[in-house]
Amino acid sequence: MSELIAITERLRDRVDALTFGDAPSAVYNPLRYAWSAHRQYLERFGSGTGRTVLVGMNPGPFGMAQTGVPFGEVASVRDWMGIRAEVSSPPNPHPKRPVLGFACTRSEVSGRRLWGWAAQRFGTPEAFFERFFVVNYCPLVFMEGPSGRNLVPEKLPAAVRAPLFEACDEALRASFEALQPTRIVGVGVFAERQAKALSQGQWPVGRVLHPSPASPAANRGWVEAAERQFREMGVHLEDA
Repeated sequence: MSELIAITERLRDRVDALTFGDAPSAVYNPLRYAWSAHRQYLERFGSGTGRTVLVGMNPGPFGMAQTGVPFGEVASVRDWMGIRAEVSSPPNPHPKRPVLGFACTRSEVSGRRLWGWAAQRFGTPEAFFERFFVVNYCPLVFMEGPSGRNLVPEKLPAAVRAPLFEACDEALRASFEALQPTRIVGVGVFAERQAKALSQGQWPVGRVLHPSPASPAANRGWVEAAERQFREMGVHLEDA
């Protein structure tokens, strides 16, 4: 766990030093302004090896951007995980995307689906995290234009994307070394691709459907689809 904290602190500081020009209209680093909550997440649930590690892409505006926890829908983090912390505001926040921390009343659908499944299937967070851990590839939130629409990392210009991905690659690979997973599962195609490149065959890598509401397949039944994919790659859930 202390190793994960050190890895994450290095990543936090390294991405803080990057510049992104005018491509995103705002960039948030929740590892900085919501560090207390993220550290609680690592301290409470980051210990242990031999688990299935789920890898997300980057924070959503109403999830980790508010709580500092991957896929961190407020109610799930506060009420199920029991994590509570003061969250400050990022520098130069986008007017359409304020950070209200645990007072945010918007619900992150992806996080509600993922953590809602974990709670329903495993009951307690301790039971879930005994078998799984969840990380994000990139810790930053990118917004574009006056609308504050989410900008995914792979859509950044190559000149700024390269140093960002270098930092994220190094941190995720170090996290895999610390966690020594039995399996890595990308939540979505992007996360699977990055995890496969970093695994280099050392750990098996698979993928489950991303729980985003932008995905018609996820809207038709994300839990059923994800559980089927888990079973097909050998991640058994029935004894939970």
